[in-house]
Amino acid sequence: MSQLSWHRRPLVGVDLETTGTDVETARIVSAAVVRYGGGRDTDTHTWVSDLGGAEIPLAATAVHGWTSEAARSAGRPAGDVVEEILTALAEGVASGWPLVIMNAPFDLSVLDREAARYGLESLFARCDPYIIDPRVLDLKVDKWRRGGRTLEDLCRHYVVDLDAAHTPEQDAKAACAVVWKMANRFRWLARRRLPDLHAAQIRWALTQLEGLREHFATTPGKEHLAPGVRVHWPLIPASRTAVEQ
Repeated sequence: MSQLSWHRRPLVGVDLETTGTDVETARIVSAAVVRYGGGRDTDTHTWVSDLGGAEIPLAATAVHGWTSEAARSAGRPAGDVVEEILTALAEGVASGWPLVIMNAPFDLSVLDREAARYGLESLFARCDPYIIDPRVLDLKVDKWRRGGRTLEDLCRHYVVDLDAAHTPEQDAKAACAVVWKMANRFRWLARRRLPDLHAAQIRWALTQLEGLREHFATTPGKEHLAPGVRVHWPLIPASRTAVEQ
């Protein structure tokens, strides 16, 4: 009997909503880890953090709806939330399931900095996860398609329901659904073993990010964006100017 391909077994979807877009300073506001597919009912775990004394800027509130006051009222201690997210992910990895993370370098780097902030062992110190990033896969299989590459864009293209974008449980489920549809449409992805697919995404992401940086550098009016493109996947190394503890 042949072994089931990775997309026929459970996927672990991960999504964070944060206080900002700088991985060195962003704090987790809300998060979800979902077990999706594999012939099982979807299992969802969600968290809201009390921010650990941080504030949510108005620009971030406009994206995900959380205010500082609401998060502090509904949230649990930030260090406990980070530890529980890390534990949930490590358990999924121990089961042999990949982590599906849209724009993985952002979420994984924020989680890495939060772990350091609270003196916790990082995810990559706990386990050796295989990551599947729908954005990287989509850019590989359909490089020249016009239009955006946000999760909402991918959901429209691959015909996946996304009723409440920027709600972590919905985003995590949608990312898994997009990956599942891609693996069925592009069967060569499904035939790759997880270690090989993870390694391939490192190469693909480097090419994609270097191309983006070059695009910015050579496009009038966008030159200033080029230095901000960090060509690391799936984790951005911590800056020397570390975040405040």
